[in-house]
Amino acid sequence: MPKTMFDKIWDAHVVKEITGGRQVIYIDDHFIHEVTSPQAFTGLRQRGIPVYRPSKTHATADHNVPTKNQHLPIKEELSRKQVNTLTVNCNDFNVELYGLGHERQGIVHVIGPELGITQPGKTIVCGDSHTSTHGAFGNIAFGIGTSQVEQVLSAQCLILDRPKLMRITVDGTLRSGVTAKDLVLYLNAMMTVGGCTGYFIEYGGDAISSLSMEGRMTVCNMSIEMGARGGMIAPDQKTYDYLEGRPFVPAGDAFDNLVSEWKELVTDSGATFNKEVRFSADEITPMITYGTNPGMGIGIEEVIPDHSSDSFDKSLKYMDYNPGEKMEGKVIQHVFIGSCTNSRIEDLRAVANFVKGKQKANSVRAMIVPGSKQVEKQAIDEGLNDIFKSAGFELREPGCSACLGMNEDKIPAGEYCISTSNRNFEGRQGQGARTILASPLMAAAAAIEGKIVDVRKYIN
Repeated sequence: MPKTMFDKIWDAHVVKEITGGRQVIYIDDHFIHEVTSPQAFTGLRQRGIPVYRPSKTHATADHNVPTKNQHLPIKEELSRKQVNTLTVNCNDFNVELYGLGHERQGIVHVIGPELGITQPGKTIVCGDSHTSTHGAFGNIAFGIGTSQVEQVLSAQCLILDRPKLMRITVDGTLRSGVTAKDLVLYLNAMMTVGGCTGYFIEYGGDAISSLSMEGRMTVCNMSIEMGARGGMIAPDQKTYDYLEGRPFVPAGDAFDNLVSEWKELVTDSGATFNKEVRFSADEITPMITYGTNPGMGIGIEEVIPDHSSDSFDKSLKYMDYNPGEKMEGKVIQHVFIGSCTNSRIEDLRAVANFVKGKQKANSVRAMIVPGSKQVEKQAIDEGLNDIFKSAGFELREPGCSACLGMNEDKIPAGEYCISTSNRNFEGRQGQGARTILASPLMAAAAAIEGKIVDVRKYIN
C-alpha cells in the first residue's frame, strides 16, 4: 500500500498500540531550554526517576538570555533564575548543556540543524511550538507541553494520536524580491490561523524544492501559525549537502548508508492525504502583516481589507490602522532581524548585501540578533558585522531576543517594529508593542527608509 513520507517515519517509530487508537511513539531527539523544562525536572526529582537517555536530550539557553554582555551575570532576576536552574538540572541529570558562553549556544531550532542533530527520518520534539522548523529535513518534528517534556525525559517516548495529513503544493518560481518568508506569510494569509488545525503538512512543488535549506526551515517554522501540528519537506541533494560534515553526522561509508536510507523518505505515488491544497508562486509578492496574528497579511501592493468582526476591529484598533489603507509608507521605529524563523547566516548575508553602502534612517533602531554563536562568528569572520556597523545596524549576541520579549529586548508601548520573527500577537514584543512581520529584505529596506517600502524598488 502506498505511504506518505509522514506515515513511513511514524510507522517506524511505533513502540506499542494502545486501546482506543493511540500509540506509543519513540522519540529520537529531544531539545530543551530554560523556559519549559524546570517543572519537568522537578517531576523527575519528586518521583526519583533519572533521564532515561541523556545523550538524546540536547539543552541550550535561548529564550530568556540577554543579547548584550553575555559574559556578565544576567541582570533580570527571573531570567537569571531560569538560566541558572537549567544549568543545575542539566548537571544533576547528566544532560549536556550549551549554555551562555559555549561555542554551540543558540536558539534551539537553529543549533539542531547546524550541528547535524536534526536529520531525515527522525522524530524530534521540544517544549516549544516552533519545533516544526526541523521538519525541513524530512522528519516528524513538533512542539510539546511541559508534562510531555517530562514523559520524554523519563521514557524517551510519547503517547500520541496520529494526526490528519495535508499536502500543500506551491507550483512555479518565486519572483525577484520574494523570499521563503514571503511564501509562508502568503500561505498563512491564504490558510488563516486555523486553516490547518489537526493536520501535519507536507510541502511540495517546484517553489518549495527550489528553496535553500534555510528557506525550507523558515517555511516549516511557520506551519504552526496556520494551526498545523507541524510541517515537513522531503529530503533531497540539498539536504544531504547541508548535513555532510556536521558534528553529529557520521562520515564516510556511514554517511553514504544514511543517504541511501534518506532517499526512501518520499511520499509514494498513489499515497493519499486527508486534504490537498495548491498555490502558484507567481501570485506571491513581498508580504507584510497589518494585524495581530500571522494570518493577517497582505502583499505590499494591496490594501488592508475590511472583515467587520469584533476580533478584526479589535486587532486594527490595537495596531491603529484602518481598512482600505496601504501598509507601504507606514512609519516604523524599530527593526528586528532574528528569531528561529530568520536568524541564520543566509538571512544575515542577504541583509548585509542589501544594506552595504546605505545608512539606516536616524529615527530607526535596528537590531540584528544571530541565531547561534556559530552564526555570530561567521558574520564577524565574513565581515558582515563591519557592513552592519557602517549602515547603523547593531549585531548582538545569540538568543530569541525581541521575538517574544521574555528578555531585555522589548519594544516600547505604542511603537512599531518590523520583525522577521513568526508572531505578531498583542504584547508579543513587549506590552503595547506593535509588530509587523516581514522578510529580512523587507525589514532591511524599512530600516533604511524609516517606513515600510516595497523592496523590489531597490532590487529592480
